Amino acid sequence: MKTTFSSILKSLTLLTILSILAFAGETVKETEFKVSGNCGQCKSRIEKAMKIKEVKMAKWDKTTKMLKIAYLSEKISLDSLQHRIASVGHDTENFKSDSTTYANLPGCCLYRDGNGGH
Repeated sequence: MKTTFSSILKSLTLLTILSILAFAGETVKETEFKVSGNCGQCKSRIEKAMKIKEVKMAKWDKTTKMLKIAYLSEKISLDSLQHRIASVGHDTENFKSDSTTYANLPGCCLYRDGNGGH
């Protein structure tokens, strides 16, 4: 039992050191901004758009319409991230989704007319 605990402790220590080295010199910036949407499908789509290596965490709140994000600011700009979200159909503070992409969202996700949502 002692050997197993020791092995686990060594593995966790190594993982922590590797994680620190992986982020050494890279600035992780945290911010939040408004993203239009209505439902769980919107949440999934918005957060999926942020599943890129430069984004360490993204969480959209359906009630507040705010996206909290932690990203590598030296690798990608906030405007670029907002543009990615607009490109999948969701308006942000700085970018509006094009009408064709927006029109192709499921009916419950159409937030502009105020009729969507669950």
